[in-house]
Amino acid sequence: MTKITVGLIGFGRMGRYYLKEFQRSEAFEVVYICDIDAECRELAKRLEPKAQVVANEDEVFADHSVQVVALCAMADSRLQQITKAIAAGKHIIAEKPIAATIEHEWQAVEMAEKAKVMSTVNMYLQNAWYHGVMRDAVDRGELGELAIMRICHMTPGLAPGEGHEAEGPSFHDCGMHYVNLARWYAHSEYKTWHAQGIRMWSWKDPWWLQVHGTFENGIVYDITQGFVYGQLSQQQTHNSYVELIGTKGFCRMTHDFKTAFVDIHGISETQHIERPFGGKNIDRLISEMAQSIRSGVRDPQMPAFRDSAIASQQSWLMLEDARRNDLPAIGTREELEEIWEHRRNLKDGYGLLPRNNKNV
Repeated sequence: MTKITVGLIGFGRMGRYYLKEFQRSEAFEVVYICDIDAECRELAKRLEPKAQVVANEDEVFADHSVQVVALCAMADSRLQQITKAIAAGKHIIAEKPIAATIEHEWQAVEMAEKAKVMSTVNMYLQNAWYHGVMRDAVDRGELGELAIMRICHMTPGLAPGEGHEAEGPSFHDCGMHYVNLARWYAHSEYKTWHAQGIRMWSWKDPWWLQVHGTFENGIVYDITQGFVYGQLSQQQTHNSYVELIGTKGFCRMTHDFKTAFVDIHGISETQHIERPFGGKNIDRLISEMAQSIRSGVRDPQMPAFRDSAIASQQSWLMLEDARRNDLPAIGTREELEEIWEHRRNLKDGYGLLPRNNKNV
């Protein structure tokens, strides 16, 4: 089949992940890479010499041969880019959040749902094999009735002030994935929430947050997220798990970013499954997009802009609740500066930004 042509806008950390997966895919060909940073453009020329590398995104939107745009720049550029893509009749793969404010996110949802183009957003946990296995166990009744969800994701990760201000604090930038995941498992909408956060290193925003509450169908949840897990540890590690507890059985998942482990303790089966972790699952996302474009029918597994907007809005509401519940500040600016220096010199670590990113 003729390959689907792609214009990749934003060639930082996520843009480079996308390029690798597009290059591996038999369905796509990257014909443009756009970035305002000269060093990023030089790297793009080396990594994909067949693509046109440009600084002006309007060149991508104006070229009628480009069928899909992948939007990987910062969130404060995304609404304008989504608007341009829809006007030009181009399908859209966007990073999350789909805009920098809730108002703009819902504008993007409204435009996308009225448009004739396909659109999706990288809410990558929906495409993870391990969550698919666990939700299947829930839907088959192996746990009885789902009652309790416990989700935790703590790593050293992105430190405050490292350049993601448009994406918000860590519970929004990263935590909205887990807010979305809990809703996806529950098949329901959030009803109540109570959040507690902490301003680590006396940063202006909480960089760790825990929230618990209920869904409209009665399921209870707790979500813990923070990039605070041993930023200056001699040997860095993380703590990440999902537990689903039902009236009759349970299942759980952990991973080490290389292998994911799923244990199902159901009423008729007991399983221990180990498979490769799968990373950001961009290969799954772009495969769903290719299938949708070629069939003309949206793949129901493909995350929608609406899913992202709901998760984004809900995570902001939880952050606002944390600010009302005694938001202590522990740690010093000097410690944070030590963390910044440490991360600048790390060659292998959690959530490191590209070396040529001037925001680092």
